[in-house]
Amino acid sequence: MATHVITGAGSGIGAAVTRRLHERGDEVVLHARDAGRAKELAAVFPGAKTLVGDLADPDKLSWALSHQTLPGRVDSLLHIAGVVDLAPVGDLTPKTWRHQLNVNLVAPAELTRLLLPQLRVAQGQVVFVNSGSGLNAHAGWSAYAASKHGLKALADSLRQEEHANGVRVTSVYPGRTASPMQAKVHQQEGKEYDPSKWIDPESVATTILMALDLPRDAEVNDLTVRPGR
Repeated sequence: MATHVITGAGSGIGAAVTRRLHERGDEVVLHARDAGRAKELAAVFPGAKTLVGDLADPDKLSWALSHQTLPGRVDSLLHIAGVVDLAPVGDLTPKTWRHQLNVNLVAPAELTRLLLPQLRVAQGQVVFVNSGSGLNAHAGWSAYAASKHGLKALADSLRQEEHANGVRVTSVYPGRTASPMQAKVHQQEGKEYDPSKWIDPESVATTILMALDLPRDAEVNDLTVRPGR
């Protein structure tokens, strides 16, 4: 039975991936920002374990995890949580920049650092759910795109550093996916949101599980998923 540590399990792609892994009998360890959210996730996924720590405050993640029981081995660490706030560069405040950089980039780096010993034991896999914005930046998306471009750099460096330890690293770049985040993006863009126009989170989950289940003789480095309609 494999053990997976997952951020962003509460909705969208994270919920779809967690549900699939949970249903097939794998052990899921779900990250939550606080104890209340951890209780909610445990109710949705009976038998799941939880880890509590605020991704918006990565400086305190080490302290938070040191007071909790970590799994002895981690077969996969799935970074799926993310935040987005759209605005032109001229309107973005340092607070908005820091929030997106902390949640989307610094916290994944810190969680990876803290769980690398367990990943090495298992010769596990780190999956960074990035975004099309991690490959191309558009007007109004500078802070989010910067965080996702940074996430690509983190993944690329980690892949080279940990290859000799048997740790695989995969970046997944979904296009617009039907999720609460996408609803928020449309609201910020002033557009009507129709989830049927965008990728189903289950489709992205299928690609992530393919990368996880690939035999050890191969590794998916970068996987781009775009709307099929």
